Amino acid sequence: MQESIRERYSRQIRFTPIGADGQSQLMKKRVLIVGAGALGTGNAEILARAGVGRLIIVDRDYVEFSNLQRQLLYTEEDAERRLPKAVALKQRLSEINSEVTVDAHIADATAYELEQLAADTDLIIDATDNFETRYIINDVSQKIGVPWIYGACAGSYGLSFMIVPGQTPCLRCLLEDIPIGGATCDTVGIIAPAVHMVVAHQTAEALKWLTGNHDALGNRLVSFDVWTNQFSALRVEQMKKTDCPSCGEQAVYPHLSRDRATQTAVLCGRDTVQIRPPRRQEWDLARLAKRLYTLDGAVEINPYLISYTTGKHRMVFFRDGRVLVHGTSDPAEAKSLYHRLMG
Repeated sequence: MQESIRERYSRQIRFTPIGADGQSQLMKKRVLIVGAGALGTGNAEILARAGVGRLIIVDRDYVEFSNLQRQLLYTEEDAERRLPKAVALKQRLSEINSEVTVDAHIADATAYELEQLAADTDLIIDATDNFETRYIINDVSQKIGVPWIYGACAGSYGLSFMIVPGQTPCLRCLLEDIPIGGATCDTVGIIAPAVHMVVAHQTAEALKWLTGNHDALGNRLVSFDVWTNQFSALRVEQMKKTDCPSCGEQAVYPHLSRDRATQTAVLCGRDTVQIRPPRRQEWDLARLAKRLYTLDGAVEINPYLISYTTGKHRMVFFRDGRVLVHGTSDPAEAKSLYHRLMG
C-alpha cells in the first residue's frame, strides 16, 4: 500500500477489525446506492471518505431547496440550478476523494435499470423513498446473490436491516406485501438526526461486509425514535419463509415482472399522467382526505374521489386506487409526486 494512501486512511487502518488488509479490500469494492436524497448522500459521503473503490449512484430527481435541511453535500446553488441529484453528488464526492470512481445515473430505478447496475457489485444500499423500489431491490438482490441494506426514516423514526441472500429473511418475508400509504417525509416531515442514525447503521454494516468482517454483522432489524428515545433490535431469523416468492425454495422474483410495477399512462392532450398501483385496492377516501388536509395544498372531496392541488399540480385520487396527476406529461415526475405522498 502506498504511503500516501496509508496516511489518508491511517485512522481507519488503526481500527483493528479493518486494518491494512481491510482497507485494501475496500478500495477494490463496488457499491450501488439507489437514491441520492438524505440517506443516499449520507451513505455516499461516508463510503467515499472510507475509500470504497467505486460508487454507482442512481437517482431520478433534482435538488430543491426543501432538500437542504437534511440532504448532505447539496448547496443553494444546486437548488437554484435544479441540478440532478446524481450529478451534484458526483461533483461533491469527487472533491472529497478523487481516488474513488463515481458513476452517476440520472434514471428511474426500474427493475431493468437495477439489474444492469447491480451486476458485478459487492453491495446494494437502499436510499429510496418508496416500497415499490425497495421490493425491486429485494428481488434483484436475491436473483443475483448480492446483499443489500434496507434503510428508511420519517419524522424522528428510522429503521435498518441488512439482507443477505440465502442467510437472512428478505424484505418480502418481513413485510409480505407493499405497504400503501405509509408515512413519508412529505406527510409527517423529518428531522436530520433520524437520517444520520439510519446512515450510521447502514454504513457500519456496509464496512463490516466490505472488509470481510461478516461475523460482526448485527443480524437484527434495528428501529429507533430519536425524539422519544426508543430503540429496539429484533432478531428475525424465524421470519424467513421457505415458500417466499422472492427468496424461497421456488423463488420467482415477482417484483421484477412488469405487471407488479406501478403503471403509468400519459393521457393524450391533457398534460396528465394516470398512475395505477401494482395491485388493486380500495381507498378509504375519508381517511386519505384527513391526511391530505395536514399538507400544504387545497383538498376537495366527494363520494367518488379526492382532488388535491399543490403548486402547479392537481392529483385526483379515485376509490379504486387510480390517481390522475394533472400538470405534467412526464411519468417520472408524476411518480415522484405520488411516492412523496403515498410512500
